[in-house]
Amino acid sequence: MRLLCRCHFPSCLNTGVPPLQLLHNHPLTVHVYKGQRKQGDRYLKLFRMDSGCWKLTLTLVVVFVSSHTQASFSRHMNDFIKALKQVEDGAPALEPVVVLKMLRRAAGLSDPFIRHFLGSDDSGGPEMDAGLSEYIRKTVHHGVTADATEEGVVLTADGTTVALGPLLLGLEAGFLSKSAGRVRGLYQLCLAQDLSLSLSRGSPLTQPLGSDGCWDSLTSPQVFTLSDSSSLLTTPQVNGGMDGILLGMEVSDKTRRPLKLSSLLTGYYCHQLEKTGLDAAPRLISRRRRDNFRDLVVTSELVEQVVKSVELQRRLKGESRMEAKEKKQLKSAVKEGMKEFVHMYMVCPPIISRSGWGAAPYRGTPTKLSLPLTYLFIHHTESPSQPCLTFEQCSANMRSMQRYHQDTNGWADIGYSFVVGSDGNIYEGRGWNWQGAHTYGYNSVGYGVAFIGSYTSKLPSQQSMNLVKDQLVSCAVGGGRLKSNYILKGHRQMVSTSCPGNALYNEIKRWPHWV
Repeated sequence: MRLLCRCHFPSCLNTGVPPLQLLHNHPLTVHVYKGQRKQGDRYLKLFRMDSGCWKLTLTLVVVFVSSHTQASFSRHMNDFIKALKQVEDGAPALEPVVVLKMLRRAAGLSDPFIRHFLGSDDSGGPEMDAGLSEYIRKTVHHGVTADATEEGVVLTADGTTVALGPLLLGLEAGFLSKSAGRVRGLYQLCLAQDLSLSLSRGSPLTQPLGSDGCWDSLTSPQVFTLSDSSSLLTTPQVNGGMDGILLGMEVSDKTRRPLKLSSLLTGYYCHQLEKTGLDAAPRLISRRRRDNFRDLVVTSELVEQVVKSVELQRRLKGESRMEAKEKKQLKSAVKEGMKEFVHMYMVCPPIISRSGWGAAPYRGTPTKLSLPLTYLFIHHTESPSQPCLTFEQCSANMRSMQRYHQDTNGWADIGYSFVVGSDGNIYEGRGWNWQGAHTYGYNSVGYGVAFIGSYTSKLPSQQSMNLVKDQLVSCAVGGGRLKSNYILKGHRQMVSTSCPGNALYNEIKRWPHWV
């Protein structure tokens, strides 16, 4: 006679319930069959009846459900928030700071530098489910592997990738604060320590700053591969650091503290835009990350925090204090490196790379531009005729336009240099360095920037226009890609076309440098 232990849990493969609680609510039912196996059901284990049956069954259930926890969650912020909610639901009375300490312990974020500001990671909370704990560890603990895979990062709904470590450290520091707007160690925990590793080791010209990368999937991301693994500070780390500072400062005000951490992150990362785009969106959402960070942070203070971070790290290692000359040299190096950081993350707008929106390869050999260029040409796409409000929708529009330009027009690639969504992002077309196919006869001397939508009788959102008029232009001029005395023109001024639509054309005539 053989014993078959069959799973009778509701939605056995997708419960999200800790295994011990699941066993308590839905005990195993044991079915005995003579001389045959019952087909068509899922079985946890087939074995001869003996005294170890129940013990083995319990072990298998724990392993089974724990393993499924890791497999069912991707490296997307939405899934991380689901995992966080499971932690909260397991002990509903826990305060957010206790949950944050539980996450910190699971992720192994407890070196002397972190403990100096946040103290022990002993939360006093309940033991976390093994599978959930392992998912947290793999998703939060940051590192770059030999094959350029960046770990400890997640894709967010706005299309950017965020390192979770600095985000969670900033939140914990904010919740521990006793005075609104004053958070001990906030800048050092979220950004200054990582910046010190990059900016104090030489010029960003020799040590790449802010390397970005691409995901293996935009719908179920698991692996993020950097474009340049030699960078000592990646763009996801910067994004996570910015978010940690912004949210940490927000929750330092006790009147703004949420009851649940998952609610705070959902509101910040998952806000759905209405048809007016960011013009009517709340202040504190991830799509406004760079604007909010620029408004909050004083560059000179950030330089000071980087220097303090280096001094603290030396002290914690038992090393001698810096001499005045050495400290002066360090500060000078950090100030110089900070210029590149400010340009990349406080001047330039968020630009989704080609790999970020899933571009097909260029067909043929691209022509390199001779920089800086003289012209900036404004277009509208007309088709798609409606603004896109989400990263998914804008990315799909980009792929659709690229297919049309390549397959129908017979071009080598999408024609535009850059494309502007109403989701808060600019999308890389041919980019800064390669000649486009946007303005016949002038492609070698100017960039072509298109707004997604038809703007004959209406305007793009004010925020999306500001992305181009203020930020993209400043980024181009400051980066040596566009002449400081550049000329702005509408597409219709160069060739016979109605582009960029009457409404948008009349608007850009009021912009600086229009001729």
